[in-house]
Amino acid sequence: MAIIKQKEQRVAMFIDAQNLYHSARNLYGAKVNFGAVLKEAVAGRHLVRAIAYVITTEGEEEKSFFEALNSLGIETKTKDLQIFFGGAKKADWDVGLAVDAIRIGSKVDAVVLASGDGDFVPLVEYLKFMGTQVEVITFGRSASGKLRESADDFIDMCDDQRKYLLGYRGGSSSGGGARRPRKQAPRTRKENHKAE
Repeated sequence: MAIIKQKEQRVAMFIDAQNLYHSARNLYGAKVNFGAVLKEAVAGRHLVRAIAYVITTEGEEEKSFFEALNSLGIETKTKDLQIFFGGAKKADWDVGLAVDAIRIGSKVDAVVLASGDGDFVPLVEYLKFMGTQVEVITFGRSASGKLRESADDFIDMCDDQRKYLLGYRGGSSSGGGARRPRKQAPRTRKENHKAE
């Protein structure tokens, strides 16, 4: 069922930056074009807020990334990467993103979630129960099927990689020409658990 996106709708967007980053890197060996993602998600409607949830490392590599997001009108919320005794790493914003979406979701007509993480299914169901239209934009090849089914609308960024990826020169839009990244990023404990 197609939803109608009215220009008068007030929209809030919540971006799980780590989820999109790792999906783009693992599927296509490329980086996400957050400007294109924001434009597609908003679809000419009134953007109230766009927030990206980002994990920081010990270096300052993310500084230019944060500046680029801010120049697009996307706020950033950061959290430090946790490294536990023994080398295990943990990094996620699931609870923080969900709390913000619940708090802000009651003040807008539509919430756009940029993530393929199935942990957000209860959030989507709750927001819909409260009367908010919920849309998801992500890479369908790495997205939770339950998340796709629970959303009012699902935009699959795999359908047009050149649009959503920076400098992508891969194969066809069907995803068949995706190239393998040279080196995969190590998974967090959470990602390892989800892959099993």
